[in-house]
Amino acid sequence: MELRIHKETWKLAGNFTISRGRITESYVVVVEIQDGPHIGRGECEAHEFDPGQLLVVENIIEAIRPQIEAGLSRKELQKILPSGPARNAVDCALWELEAKKSGKRVWEMAGVQMDKPLTTAYTISLQSIDQMADNAYRNRHRPLLKLKLGASDNIERVAAVRKAAPEADIMIDANEAFSFEELQKVCGPFADLGVSLIEQPLPAGADQQLEHYTGKLPLCADESCLDRSSLPEVTKRYDFINIKLDKTGGLTEALALAREAKSLGLRLMVGCMTATSWAMVPAMVIGSQAEYCDLDGPLMLAEDRDPGLVFQGSKICIPEAGIWG
Repeated sequence: MELRIHKETWKLAGNFTISRGRITESYVVVVEIQDGPHIGRGECEAHEFDPGQLLVVENIIEAIRPQIEAGLSRKELQKILPSGPARNAVDCALWELEAKKSGKRVWEMAGVQMDKPLTTAYTISLQSIDQMADNAYRNRHRPLLKLKLGASDNIERVAAVRKAAPEADIMIDANEAFSFEELQKVCGPFADLGVSLIEQPLPAGADQQLEHYTGKLPLCADESCLDRSSLPEVTKRYDFINIKLDKTGGLTEALALAREAKSLGLRLMVGCMTATSWAMVPAMVIGSQAEYCDLDGPLMLAEDRDPGLVFQGSKICIPEAGIWG
């Protein structure tokens, strides 16, 4: 077994803004694990804003090089690395390596049916009201739009987007920017404007007030739900969870999280960071089980890998074996 680690920076097609800041590049770490003629690949986004985290993630993986090259299993990996981007890259590389050795696709190994395209949300980043309305108008043909919002002017932004894209389903992602009072203020108007879901309205770790939420719209945990250890609190405060492999630390934990969450009555969304197709395909395995998919990361990039996923509008086609998995 041979381990190779690559640090990469991918330019975004434009500025991508959320409540925490503006993103112009995606910082990813790629892991390759080779066993004879077979190579498994995994990709993680090291950090949204800090390129210095590329080296941090590389060092975490480098520290377990001896175990990986000695034949570390996915089960053993869960015990020696915590959840997070570094484990995600290694875990996904091990999944693909197993798939290539077995001659099966990853979703077949996972016992998941993935036989039709997935519909992804298309994200409208946080900008001025007019800019968001213009972006929504240019993407009004898409069935699902996800709006990034901040601490103020939220009803006006959603109203402008609704006018620009009257047929689209709309989700809201506050990225922890709301107060409980703001959530209570906007929930009714959002429902009247046809919003389907509000994601992570309050800061993670400060969302206890959501146990008293009685609004019309379902809430989805993102930053508040990392892996299965988050579920005891999440089930008291949210209706959905957004599963991201960079949070769970890979597909192995993501599959376990999806099973346990559903057994507790939680509904599923799958999400992504601004990464390439190599990060999206393993997330599609979860997306095939989710009510909402937000896997538009490659659409945010100036260019994707070649070969990469095929997007037909907002439809993500079933990936060919050469892309990943």
